[in-house]
Amino acid sequence: MKKDIHPQYHIKARAKCACGAEFEVGSTLEEIGVEVCSVCHPFYTGNEKILDTAGRVEKFKQRRAAAVPKKPKKNPVVKKAEKAKKEEQKTEKESVKE
Repeated sequence: MKKDIHPQYHIKARAKCACGAEFEVGSTLEEIGVEVCSVCHPFYTGNEKILDTAGRVEKFKQRRAAAVPKKPKKNPVVKKAEKAKKEEQKTEKESVKE
C-alpha cells in the first residue's frame, strides 16, 4: 500500500443513534451519527415502525382501495376464434330459417 494516502483509522470511534444509544465501532471518522441502530431497528426489536410524516401511506391505501381493477385483455387468437364461432352460428340460424 502507498504511504500517506489512507485516512487514519480510529479503533474506538463513537457512533451515536437518534434514539440516544451510543456504541464504540471502528471507523475513519471519530464520531458517527446514525438514524437507526440495533436498539431501535424494527428487525431487532420486533416492533413495526412506519415513519409517515405527510400521510403518504394512508393516501396510498386510499388510492388502492378506490382503484377499479382492470379486465384482463383477451388473446387475439381467442378473439378471432370467438368471432368465427359467432359467424358460424349466425349462418346456421339463417340456413334453418330458409
